[in-house]
Amino acid sequence: MWKADQLLNRLYEEAVEAHRAAAEAESREGRRQQLKSALASAVGSFEPSLGYEPVVLERVQCDGYMRERVELSATSGLSFAAYVLIPEGAKSQQLPGVLAVHGHGYGSREIVGLLPDGTEDHGKPNIHQHFAVQLVKRGMVVIAPDVVGFGERRLDADLQENPDAPSSCYRLSTQLMMLGKTLTGLRTAEVLEALNYLADRPEVDAARIGAMGFSGGALISYVAAALDERIKAVVLTGFTNTFKESIFAVHHCIDNYTPGLLAHAELPELIGLIAPRPLFLESGQNDPIFPVEGFKKAAAELQAIYEREGASGQLQCDIFPGVHEISGRVSYNWLRQTLSME
Repeated sequence: MWKADQLLNRLYEEAVEAHRAAAEAESREGRRQQLKSALASAVGSFEPSLGYEPVVLERVQCDGYMRERVELSATSGLSFAAYVLIPEGAKSQQLPGVLAVHGHGYGSREIVGLLPDGTEDHGKPNIHQHFAVQLVKRGMVVIAPDVVGFGERRLDADLQENPDAPSSCYRLSTQLMMLGKTLTGLRTAEVLEALNYLADRPEVDAARIGAMGFSGGALISYVAAALDERIKAVVLTGFTNTFKESIFAVHHCIDNYTPGLLAHAELPELIGLIAPRPLFLESGQNDPIFPVEGFKKAAAELQAIYEREGASGQLQCDIFPGVHEISGRVSYNWLRQTLSME
């Protein structure tokens, strides 16, 4: 055979069989620790930024909440901005906090109700549904970091070629891979720095912090939650699937691919590292890039993981009538209620 279709299928099946064998040979906890270590190694690490003090860039009073913008740094020589949304009355008590991580688009402004130029967006929300605003209006302090490669964080090299370049994912991913690092690793490092900042805010109860991510933001959110148990509850929307039914079957942005990761586990088992902490999975019935059949298969595997952990009630799912977008029809209130009960 000249074509490699059969080779790819065989290699995938061999990897899955190796996962089964490894799971059977180890204790449940031993397998979890091995996978957590493998995930951390696969995404890689970056030199931490030492001595960097957060800078408040702006404060704007909004309808029912204060919107701040702060500058943070997770790795030496690189900083990033994040919006912090604080409900009115937050000073009277410590509230739950949420990491809100956007996907492909024009950055954190897209989820905090702003247009690309920073002006208010009074139109109909797009696929991100201004979800950070939805969360703050439910009484949670929200931090929405700018994910590197989008909006104001696109590379100069890409903007010089095309001022309307949608992202810098390709250039960032390929060059970091050549350096033995990954874009997921960089993005996760910055989200975890946003977590550090959120946990230190006086309005936030550091024992009640969750995360909600959409699409590529859900990828970052699951990795961050798998590696850091300070994240007590997670909503993943427009992402949960199997590698085989999603990024192997559909053309995806290169930022979805982590070298060597499938040698260790399929995606549901990796997401399962969040167990037994509460997890909500949301998917559009007609999502073209994370197909619903793959979502159902992954959700079933995750249910089995949660049952083995004695936490079957901590996993919930919602398949809504829609495409690749956020719904929030159940997940927003689920996150509020879950963090309020912690």
